[in-house]
Amino acid sequence: MSARIRAFRVVLGAIAVAAVQRLEPRGPVAMATRWAGAPAIMLSPLDSCQQTVEDRLLNQALSSAPMSVDPRVDIGHIHLKVSDLERSLAFYHDVLGFDVMQRHGDQAAFLSAGGYHHHIGLNTWESRGGSRPPPGTTGLYHTAIRYPDRRTLADALRRLVEARWPIDGATDHGVSEAIYLPRPR
Repeated sequence: MSARIRAFRVVLGAIAVAAVQRLEPRGPVAMATRWAGAPAIMLSPLDSCQQTVEDRLLNQALSSAPMSVDPRVDIGHIHLKVSDLERSLAFYHDVLGFDVMQRHGDQAAFLSAGGYHHHIGLNTWESRGGSRPPPGTTGLYHTAIRYPDRRTLADALRRLVEARWPIDGATDHGVSEAIYLPRPR
């Protein structure tokens, strides 16, 4: 048995066994491997007629694996590197009203709505006094805070206006209404 097949068995386990009953050639052989410590899926240009039984079994198992995450999965929290913890707390706690659940001195704070351990983590561990990323760099594009109804969104807007926080725009997406703000640093 080749090293490639042994690697497949480690990755696929019971999925490969269950696929034995449905063997059929599927084109290129998909090879699950680890490259420099990171999981990867590689495609081999093997012709279907050259596939061994093990190749076809593993190819079938890979093609029958779920392709999307379970719809019940959600994002539990966001953790942001900030340059000034107090300024960020002034926005997320004082303006938007998130509760401070825990604080680690002047280095980190964890905020939430409704008593959850935290929806928003703020820290200065690698960013104290830092500047915004320059245009043309990668990073988080935006964060959406979902309010349960228009009334609570209106209350958030009232808080922003009272704090004289700049508003970049607003739109109705058809499925939601949004207010766009520049983020604090």
